[in-house]
Amino acid sequence: ARRIHAAPALLDYLQELLAGSRQLAHGLSPRAGLSLLAAARSWALMQGRPMVIPEDVQAVGMAVMGHRMDHAGQGVNGAEAASRLLH
Repeated sequence: ARRIHAAPALLDYLQELLAGSRQLAHGLSPRAGLSLLAAARSWALMQGRPMVIPEDVQAVGMAVMGHRMDHAGQGVNGAEAASRLLH
């Protein structure tokens, strides 16, 4: 999965998601961003694509971000925060 290409524009999209998460809760760490990228690469590989597209990030985003944001507090659970972020 590490060989699956992630374009600079996609990495910018991931950075925007990380920055946006910091406005909803305690936010996602850089390590969470790396986990999200790895999961999106794996998803793209399973779909038979040589590169990651935003839909791959969105497909795995609820699970990865929801898990990472589950203990963020502020009265919002991780799945809800991830859903807000992706929409």
